[in-house]
Amino acid sequence: MSANLTNTSLLAEPNVAFDFVRTLAAELSRGNVDLPSFPEIAVRVRRVLSDPKSSVDQVVRVVGSEPALAARLLRISNSASLNRSGRALTDLRTAINRIGYNMVRSASMSFSMAQMRKSNKLVGLERHLSDLWQSSTSAAALAYVLARNCSKVNPDEAMLIGMMHGIGKLYVLTRAIDHPNLFASDATLNEIIEEWHASIGKAILENWNFPEAMAQAVGEQAHVERTEEGPADLNDVIAIAILMAAHGTDVALHESGAAKRLGLDSEKTQGVMRESAAEVNALSLALGS
Repeated sequence: MSANLTNTSLLAEPNVAFDFVRTLAAELSRGNVDLPSFPEIAVRVRRVLSDPKSSVDQVVRVVGSEPALAARLLRISNSASLNRSGRALTDLRTAINRIGYNMVRSASMSFSMAQMRKSNKLVGLERHLSDLWQSSTSAAALAYVLARNCSKVNPDEAMLIGMMHGIGKLYVLTRAIDHPNLFASDATLNEIIEEWHASIGKAILENWNFPEAMAQAVGEQAHVERTEEGPADLNDVIAIAILMAAHGTDVALHESGAAKRLGLDSEKTQGVMRESAAEVNALSLALGS
């Protein structure tokens, strides 16, 4: 467990913060981590896609039961980044075949986060949820572009984990709603989120039976300084995509191990962001619209 239960900087709100962190620690140690208030459509999509016996027809039926999600998938399949032929699709089955299941998962996650912002159960979290939604869609799009242009990592997997990298933050926020005094101090809540979200996100993905490499990329998303030799991996792509999403053209990679494995110095980083700006924008709009 990487988070520190006795972090003294949380003592600004000693009783509230410590009790909340103790609750998070207990849930994480028991493996009892799942998202409350998560839209049913997202749960159904995750279940049907995780079942190797599911057919494309079953996936289409589940996705098609939520017209707004189906419309989003059609927009993604017809976006400039994924529709190289220029031939627009109007059939959901063909669209799903074009974009693949990982893109369906990414779109489902983005859609669900957008829906959660409107939930009566989460009143007071609107700003936090909106920020998380925007950072997640940006990281997802950047991860896709980085994976395709700077590595041999599967771009669809990179996009999915870019979209999922903040799921631990989502968990902390949805649990914090039962502790309203935490919102008296943004600094305290933000520090709890930063301290815990990566390990919680990893636990959630493991609980959802995601491949270990994907769960690990979420758990180690801040580790840009790893010194391993060899080609860039999913961890590298996600770590750098998150930095780019947060800092834009002002991103400073400081010759990190992840950047070196991706072949990114300051000049190439600017070049990648400049050359892929239209693609990142198109993917972000398709995921987030």
